Amino acid sequence: MGGNVAGLVMTDNDWAIEAACQHVDSSIFFPETGDYGPAVQVCAGCDVRAECLAYALTNRELTGVWGGLTPSERKTYRRRQLKEARKRRVLA
Repeated sequence: MGGNVAGLVMTDNDWAIEAACQHVDSSIFFPETGDYGPAVQVCAGCDVRAECLAYALTNRELTGVWGGLTPSERKTYRRRQLKEARKRRVLA
C-alpha cells in the first residue's frame, strides 16, 4: 500500500497514510527560502515521525524536512548514528 507524503507518491510505506503532512502543501517541506519552521511544526504533531525519518535516512533524502528534521539535522543525526555504531563494534 502506498501513500502521498508531502506531495510525493510513496509505495510500500504503510506509515505514509498516517502522516500529518499527507494533505499539506508540499512546498513547506521544500522551501526555497530555507524557512523550515512551518514544516517542522506539522511534523511535531505527526504520529509517524520515526517512520518518516527512517525512510529519509534509508533513502538518503538530501532535501526537505523528513521526520521533523531539516537536511542539516539529518546529516548530523546520521553522523552520530555511524559514530555510535563504530564505537559498539570496537567494544564488541
